[in-house]
Amino acid sequence: MNKPVIAIVGRPNVGKSTLFNKLIGQRLSIVDDTPGVTRDRIYGEVEWLGKKAFIIDTGGIEPKSDDIILSQMRRQAQLAIDTANVIILVTDGKTGMVATDMDIAQMLMKSNKPIVLCVNKCDGIGEPTPEFYEFYNLGLGDPIQVSSVHGHGTGDLLDNVFEHLDFTEDSEDDGTVINVAVIGKPNAGKSSLINKITNEERCIVSDIAGTTRDTIDTMIENKYGKFNFTDTAGLRRQNKIYDDIEKYSIIRAKMAIERSDVCVIMIDAEAGVTEQDTKVAGLAHEAGKACILAVNKWDAIEKNDKTMQEFRKKLDTDFAFMSYAPKVFISAKTGQRIDRLFEFIVSCAEQSARRITTGMLNELLAQATTRVQPPSDKGKRLKIFYVTQASVKPPTFIFFCNNAQLFHFSYQRYLENRIREAFGLEGTPIRIIIRERGEK
Repeated sequence: MNKPVIAIVGRPNVGKSTLFNKLIGQRLSIVDDTPGVTRDRIYGEVEWLGKKAFIIDTGGIEPKSDDIILSQMRRQAQLAIDTANVIILVTDGKTGMVATDMDIAQMLMKSNKPIVLCVNKCDGIGEPTPEFYEFYNLGLGDPIQVSSVHGHGTGDLLDNVFEHLDFTEDSEDDGTVINVAVIGKPNAGKSSLINKITNEERCIVSDIAGTTRDTIDTMIENKYGKFNFTDTAGLRRQNKIYDDIEKYSIIRAKMAIERSDVCVIMIDAEAGVTEQDTKVAGLAHEAGKACILAVNKWDAIEKNDKTMQEFRKKLDTDFAFMSYAPKVFISAKTGQRIDRLFEFIVSCAEQSARRITTGMLNELLAQATTRVQPPSDKGKRLKIFYVTQASVKPPTFIFFCNNAQLFHFSYQRYLENRIREAFGLEGTPIRIIIRERGEK
């Protein structure tokens, strides 16, 4: 499911970053009394009543300023507004309404997006101050009192925001469509792959890194099934990103990973495996997505009978953290092994959504613990009572035991390998959760 997006906007120094940090539950945005500290869009994830959404913190908007930095911040905020499903307009309850608040409100109204008015810095208890009622003049409905420092009113704020968000699945996605995100560093051939699959110039292709800015969805139906391919912007190292639109593109690429079933990680065979390739793959792995390592431009490589074998060894070493991912050597230019790629996509999507009965899991557990005894420490031995599968995408297993501290990660790895040997689960990460008896 595609997570909806919330944008926090307002003039400088009204407490947007403090509110952002409070809502996501961590100090991600820099907070300071100096106006203009936040310049780029910073994004995180907010969860409320079991539902999740992306939330973007923006730099303060000065609608009529000619300052270069402030005009860039205004552009950043506009990009966030364009992509948001709901906008939170943050104002300052201590200073009351100012002319800039009115200018920003009028700018937001033109977006035709739902706007929730937040009056921040209402740190006192009891009746609102007379300044609070001034904000009704903005014409955005009832203002909500919030203290982002203490957390007062954030629940009411999120109630209002989440009322405007749509958490239903896309109607055309009836479970038969496999969502595929094509990710990788710039110039790995992601757009060329989409064009080859569709047999049309669906995406702009250029040797210039960073040609693709937006995420582009393409529906494909063939003998293997129905697919929604998402071409994403190339993900490069953070210190190499200078263009503000590219920063916005990277947020969209990460959102594409979130809503995908399978991630095809494109690697440039001519450039070889780089550190950035492993970082891009790490994003998909951490998100719990089924993954395929697709080595592109294989037609351009001078080969002998050992070339592929040596490249596989390099992949095994550099991507040791995702040894489950199948590897395919393709050419987006000639179409070499594209059919094989589709076979992997279908099988990885099936394995990621696979459910294993509790009976079969516990039969396997009995065999595994008989073959290799659970670890012990100072006379205490780990006892695993039973295991059950909690969820899919990725397959998540809960092991109930007598002492979680005795459940060493090496024994977890052993049990994960036994589960893979018995049930396959190729192409998908596995999550293992340890619970002590009596723990909910």
